[in-house]
Amino acid sequence: MDNRLNHSGLHLAGLVFGLLLLSVPITYAATDSSSDPTDMPVKKVVLYRSGVGYFEHGGTVQGNRTTELRFKSAQINDILKSLVLEDLDGGKIGTISYPSQDPITKTLQGFQVDIASNPSLAELLNQLRGTRIRITVHTEQMDGIILGVEKRNKILPEHEGPVVEEWMLNLLAGEVLRSIALDKAQKIEIQDAVLEQELHKALSVLAEDRNQDKKPVIIHFQGAGNRRVRLRYVIETPIWKSSYRLILPPKTGRDAKLQGWAIVENQTDTDWNDIQLSLVSGRPISFIEDLYTPIYLERPVVQPELYTSLRPQRDEGGIASVPLAAGKEMRSLKMAAIDVPHAIAMPLEAYREDNGAVMEAFDPTRSIVSAASAAKLGELFQYTVGRASLSRNRSAMFPILTENVEAERVSIFNVEVMPRNPLRGVFLRNATDKHVMQGPVTVFEGNTYAGDAQIGNLPPGQERLLSYALDLEVSVDATQNRQESRIQTASIVKGVLHVSRKNVFSQDYTIQNKSDAERVVILEHRYRPGWKWVTPAPMETTETHARLKQTVSSGKAETMMIVEEQVYGETIALLPTEINQLEFYNQSGQIPKAVREKLETVIALKRAMADSQSQIQEKRVALESLSKEQNRIRSNMKTVDSGSAYYVRLLEKLNTQETTIEGIQAELHALEKKLDGQRQALTSDLEKLSVP
Repeated sequence: MDNRLNHSGLHLAGLVFGLLLLSVPITYAATDSSSDPTDMPVKKVVLYRSGVGYFEHGGTVQGNRTTELRFKSAQINDILKSLVLEDLDGGKIGTISYPSQDPITKTLQGFQVDIASNPSLAELLNQLRGTRIRITVHTEQMDGIILGVEKRNKILPEHEGPVVEEWMLNLLAGEVLRSIALDKAQKIEIQDAVLEQELHKALSVLAEDRNQDKKPVIIHFQGAGNRRVRLRYVIETPIWKSSYRLILPPKTGRDAKLQGWAIVENQTDTDWNDIQLSLVSGRPISFIEDLYTPIYLERPVVQPELYTSLRPQRDEGGIASVPLAAGKEMRSLKMAAIDVPHAIAMPLEAYREDNGAVMEAFDPTRSIVSAASAAKLGELFQYTVGRASLSRNRSAMFPILTENVEAERVSIFNVEVMPRNPLRGVFLRNATDKHVMQGPVTVFEGNTYAGDAQIGNLPPGQERLLSYALDLEVSVDATQNRQESRIQTASIVKGVLHVSRKNVFSQDYTIQNKSDAERVVILEHRYRPGWKWVTPAPMETTETHARLKQTVSSGKAETMMIVEEQVYGETIALLPTEINQLEFYNQSGQIPKAVREKLETVIALKRAMADSQSQIQEKRVALESLSKEQNRIRSNMKTVDSGSAYYVRLLEKLNTQETTIEGIQAELHALEKKLDGQRQALTSDLEKLSVP
């Protein structure tokens, strides 16, 4: 036997005796076994868009009877949360029983042999210490009592590999201790009938846990005579879906027909035979809470405390207790553009059959009558389909809407969708008293398929813009736009210039109608963040776009200009600002006259300061030049005899320059004092300067 099987290969592999019991089912019987369960068929189904369904069963019982409903394991939590029952004729509801679902690990841990963690054969035999077994090794059989299992290192011959681990079973056979390698054992038989039965039960629990698909819920009714009973519950169901057909008139006019279908799936385990079916458009809050699985809380283990010579305690009285205090809807729905050239359109007009008979023009609403009545239920809207039948695991379509609606043909242009061409579409107004749910819309123009659209929820009286095809007969040029900035007004407050500036953006849309009929074009222009709409007034707005309407005659072109503006303020401190920037604001025609006059005064003062600064700079340059010349003279004087005529001449020149330097320094001091006075005067004036 391959030694690699000594551990993982023996995971319960030797427990072949338990496999025979895996097919033994666990059955659940009603308390009242004297009579068969009463059939309780589905009478009413209400499906919601939130993914749940409301189910009502009804029937009659006589005396003490039970009814049994079967649900998937995943549905039991919904049943425990929502099941309600009625015994209408004097009876009462007894118990509701269902198979318990303890956590599998918790159940397995309750047996004498714990197989919850998928133990290896060695781990399992360790749990069976003290159990009498019979083990077969090759042709030898040995009876004995398990002492335990240990792991040893086995040294293989050099050519077979390194040291490996080997599991050894220690067995007390009579008065002899035997150590048997588990990988040599062909069969292990448990000689304890009670323990063997426990192991079989544990394996059966594992097998049953894999068959969790259906669970019976047994309801007990108690009373006398024939009685009517009902039960209701909410479980998870597929959401019902809707799809529509919009039939437009052949050429002009707003009278259109809207046909709606509801798509319903019966994914329950019960046939719906002649039930009352209703479809609700709202989305009530629904959730799943685990009420089915038993919950165990960990509890602390408290050791008893032992005290000796405890004395009785004397109650000294207490303080009287103090009682606690008592306590804009998005209306634009963009669809993918569908180009439907006339060459591939699907003609559905009247035609002659082979026998010469004339078939009438196609009208898909002629023979379809809505099977649903509609009603508003608070914030919800309900379609009552009426009597319906649908087998389990089957789907069906039910007509829920066949109504006249208002539809205005338009071309819809949005540069973000198509840069040159608009989409063919309609302004659809729900003139009915029914709520139209979201879903796909197939559009027919007269007898011709025109395209597909998508519609959102449309309450009565509201409108939606639908687009269903590309309009190749109309083009739009949206490339021309301009932006300019201008000053609106200005004021001065304590030496700070406050300027109000306006940016103006304009966008031109040039619409060219190349068709042989007038076109109504809807322009969708996206709002610019931080900008204000100026002109023209939009026909309606969404959260992101303004919609404008323009009628264009056949073969003509029309241009619509959209203007937006943005107003913002600037603040300029006059003291540190350069003169050329102040002159720019002063020359603006939008600056008020009083502000301009004050700006001119400030500019004049700043020019005088600039002139003083220029003179100061000139004096400093002159001083620097004289200083360099003196350094040159002193260097030359060091190289000649102090009694020479050249030395005397250099000395006289140096004296003359000293006199000049003293004069310049005096002038520089005066200029700096003047500049300081000018700065103080300007600062003082600006602090008091305010012009509205």
